[in-house]
Amino acid sequence: MHRLVGTRLSVMMFLQFFVWGAWYVTVGNYMKTIQMSEAIDWAYTVGPLAAILSPFFLGMVADRFFATERVLAVMHILGGVAIFLAPEATQWRLSGPSVLLGALNLLGLRPEHAPFIGVLFLHMLFYMPTLGLTNTLAFHNLVDRERQFPIVRVFGTLGWIAANIVVSRILHADETALPLQIAGGAAVLLGLYSLTLPHTPPPAAGKEVSVREILGLDSLALMKEPSFAVFITSSLLICIPLAAYYAYAPVFVREAGLKDPAFKMSFGQMSEVFFMVAMPLFFARLGVKKMLLVGMLAWVLRYILFGFGAGNHVFWMITGGIVLHGICYDFFFVTGFIYVDRKASAEIRGQAQGFLVLVTQGIGLALGAQFAGGLIAELTTQKAEVSVVDWYNFWMVCAFGAALVAAAFALLFEDDVPKEEPAPVGEAEVAV
Repeated sequence: MHRLVGTRLSVMMFLQFFVWGAWYVTVGNYMKTIQMSEAIDWAYTVGPLAAILSPFFLGMVADRFFATERVLAVMHILGGVAIFLAPEATQWRLSGPSVLLGALNLLGLRPEHAPFIGVLFLHMLFYMPTLGLTNTLAFHNLVDRERQFPIVRVFGTLGWIAANIVVSRILHADETALPLQIAGGAAVLLGLYSLTLPHTPPPAAGKEVSVREILGLDSLALMKEPSFAVFITSSLLICIPLAAYYAYAPVFVREAGLKDPAFKMSFGQMSEVFFMVAMPLFFARLGVKKMLLVGMLAWVLRYILFGFGAGNHVFWMITGGIVLHGICYDFFFVTGFIYVDRKASAEIRGQAQGFLVLVTQGIGLALGAQFAGGLIAELTTQKAEVSVVDWYNFWMVCAFGAALVAAAFALLFEDDVPKEEPAPVGEAEVAV
């Protein structure tokens, strides 16, 4: 029975990230094909904005009143319908008060692009809370959480890889609306499947929950410690160039001449699986500071490889930059979760993890997507009615920013947690 439950939860995680991976890597190239490239930054801003808002839904509603599997079912079905309709929204035309249209222009979002971005935002509002809900359901139904959860969670990464293989390598649909429709169908399927999952009562039923607790503001007391403040600030700042990778690397890979760009991007998740398994070995030898610093420097190296690979289309450099994702993500984010777990007391440990996610996956990536969009606009020129991006300078600016953060972190951060081999950490992950 325990083995059967683990299998069912693994299928849940596989579908959870199949939905996200099916469209997230391809949407930039699709938008470029339909003459909507100016709004790519917003397509990658709505997710972080939804991540900022989702804790309120989880804390105020989902965790208190409804069984987790039923909330998952409703959220995925509604989110699936939204993402399935997203291609249709490209034909919708927004009309309304001039104040609204003026506000969109002020945000740098053209009115004709707003319906599509709005539908993506609606989908992410439904989807983002499910990241926490699937973790909650898994932890509630696993007997040995520390040993079983990483195995269950790795199927999420496999789901992301499988989605990229299906839409890119098999269907060659990177520049079409098909990935959005596949994501919608998979989400509805996951919603129906969620109704078959083990019954999981609301974890906070009958408890009073405050906005302060939801936002993790009690964990702000940790900011009084200089090293923790340096860590949080560095985490926020490093996510700004990271957002450039999520938003524009697939477009860059396509323009560099690599076929099936989403499939090529999945090499990063493949390396992530390897480094996740090897992390305890690295952690025991390097400790917190060196692990975090290696993760930051891997970002710098990635962008340098992209920059030098851009001009001459040096495919091994571009592919090498993608494969570095395993080090970039695992060494920094997963190590960060471990660091926060050790720094925070038991009473505020959950809040501290939520605060880290809010700062990085929410605020950091939202700011980063907008910064990347502005930088792309500055570095794009028209040549014979074709938009040409100066990818070399784009990636070098990202490399320079990441290098500054890494240098400041190396100088200011003190490794003040005991060196002990950690249990694998996966429950705080939000992005792949």
